[in-house]
Amino acid sequence: MSLREAIQYSLMILLYLFLQIFFMRNIVLFNYAFCFIYIAPILLLPADMDRMYTLLIAFAVGFIVDVFSNTFGMHASATVLIAYLRPFLIHYQMKSRGAERAEVGIRVQGFGQFVSYIFPLILLHHSMLFLMEMNNFGMILYTLIRIGASALFTTVLIILLELFSKR
Repeated sequence: MSLREAIQYSLMILLYLFLQIFFMRNIVLFNYAFCFIYIAPILLLPADMDRMYTLLIAFAVGFIVDVFSNTFGMHASATVLIAYLRPFLIHYQMKSRGAERAEVGIRVQGFGQFVSYIFPLILLHHSMLFLMEMNNFGMILYTLIRIGASALFTTVLIILLELFSKR
């Protein structure tokens, strides 16, 4: 990764963190759908990036969101989980379509491949986050609805931002 790309990705991470901390944490649709847009830069990092750097970036991003959300490590742990599993999903998709080099992005992968890449990771992130937050099993239906609605809301917003980005 060149210095220019590192600066671009750093600015992208800061932009998404700013959006999450100051705008998205206040947006809730129908008391079920929350948007966690801060995971987009983790999903959009280069596929050939070293796993340790990806995990450190994911932890830092999740920790910053935890500090501003007062959630005591829940975002950090969920973000590190998807950063850890991301290379496996990228490798599986590469093998299934016979590609030599894995690149991440809606313009490179195509709409269907991109959605099949981000949606499972977003669903896993939201599942871990909301299941950790759940304090009794009487809330399981409410929690499952929140997981599905939030994953859909976050996926749609990430797709829209990716479609309208210059990257």
